[in-house]
Formats: sequence, C-alpha cells, structure tokens
Amino acid sequence: MITASMVKELREATGAGMLDCKKALEATNGNIDEAIDWLRENGLSKAAKKASRIAADGLAYILLENNEAVIVEINSETDFVAKNEEFIDMVSTIAKYLIASNVTTVEEALNINTEEGTINDLIVNKTAKIGEKLSLRRFVKITKTDDEVFGSYIHMGGKIASLVLIEGANEEVAKDVAMHSAAMKPLYVTRNEIPTDVIEKEKEIIKEQALNEGKPSDIVEKLVIGRINKFYKEICLEEQEFVKDSSMSVANYVKSNNGTIKNMIRYEVGEGLEKREDNFAEEVMNQING
Repeated sequence: MITASMVKELREATGAGMLDCKKALEATNGNIDEAIDWLRENGLSKAAKKASRIAADGLAYILLENNEAVIVEINSETDFVAKNEEFIDMVSTIAKYLIASNVTTVEEALNINTEEGTINDLIVNKTAKIGEKLSLRRFVKITKTDDEVFGSYIHMGGKIASLVLIEGANEEVAKDVAMHSAAMKPLYVTRNEIPTDVIEKEKEIIKEQALNEGKPSDIVEKLVIGRINKFYKEICLEEQEFVKDSSMSVANYVKSNNGTIKNMIRYEVGEGLEKREDNFAEEVMNQING
C-alpha cells in the first residue's frame, strides 16, 4: 500500500511532483530507492544520487593537534540536546582521547580508558543524565607530514564538518577546499575512487533516460559518455567547479597554489540514518496509562 508519508518522503528526496512520486512508488512496489531511480530514468527527477534520509541529530566535530587530526560524529536524539553544553563537552572530550590513541574502529574506541571509565562508560553515564540515547557513530584520524597541511571547516554549528589534507599549499588554501567540500557535498576526491558498481549503475540510469527521451540507439552511447562526465563533476571534489571561482575546478585552484589534494572526509550529521518519528499524543497517553 502506497501511503501519503511515502509519497512525501519521495517528493522531498527528488523534488518530483506528487502524482509522479505516487506513480513511481506504484511501479516499484513502494521501494523508495528504486522509485528514485525510476523517476530519474523517466526524466522526472534531477537527483544526482539516492537521497539519504537525514534525521538523527548530534554533532560533527574536528580536533587538530600538531600533525594529527580527528573528525568525529556523535549522535543524540534531538537538536535540543545537541546544543546542550554538557553534550558538547562530552564530544570534545571524546575527540581528545581519540586523537591521542591509535584505534581505528568504533568498537576499539569505546574501550579507550578515560578519567570516567571507558569512553563507552562516559557515553552511558551521559545518556542516563541527559535522558536521551547518545552514541559514537564514526570517526577518522589522519596524520600529516611537515609538507602537508590540514584544512577544516564546521558548518551550521556542527551539522556538517569537513576535513581535508593538502600537500604543498598553505593553510588558507586548505581551508578554502574544506569550506567548498562542506558546501558542495563531494562524495570522492577523484573519479578513481568511485566503485565500479556505482559507475555502472549510473551509466544504466543515463542510458534509460536517453532511451525514454526518444534518442536513437546509435547516439545513446555518446550521450552516456557525456553525461557520465557531468556526473563525475558533480560528485568528485577535484572536478567540481570551485565555489569561490567557477572559472576553475577545485583541482586547478589547488594546483595553482602548488598543492595537491591528498584526502577529504566530510560528515553530515545523521546522513543515512532512519528518522525518529515520535507520536507525542501517543507518548503522553502511554505515560498516563502507565
């Protein structure tokens, strides 16, 4: 059964019309991801990729210390708690322990010892005190050489965090690239990083688009080549138009300052997590009846 909330979700993800969204869901038996592809194949959506359900709250945070940097995302259930000073202090404390360690997984990180027990103990204690489920979702620690610089940028009070590593250029250039990354949502640094299955899926969608537009089959392949290059420019950091000067790509901007991009990590709080939908009236009645 296709519900109004499913149509609303698809519409928000693609910008397509309500009737088109309903038709897409009916054609794909209510599968949101397949419906997004269906709308694209029929020229009814401009979405460059499947839209993630961004709903969970919390903070993305970056800590730089000498030749080391760590970027971390810690989730809360509400934006209200994400702005709570006690939660913010906890995020900062966890980042300090992460940057001083050599752990690489969340499981290992939760077992790091702090002054209040392990990081897991710290999170559990804050959860009990604040009254919301808190969790360490992900982190990356990177180390630079003396010839490299970090660029970092926090946007919307910690809803988006971008960390870049650049060789050869100065910190101002690195920060420009971090700001660009925060704004333009690149998924990869270069096209070489894109998994083969992602490229093949995109080519298939582009091919279906062209055929549905009535393009002759003998020119469809040429269209695929042209449009896949446009796809690269949308999702690859180096190939995107530089946000401060659209006459050049990000790669050319960095190169003109004697630099090369070595790494980029961009976190957007809650991306890919299921939305928490509370029914306030039901919650109140449950408490009364309880």
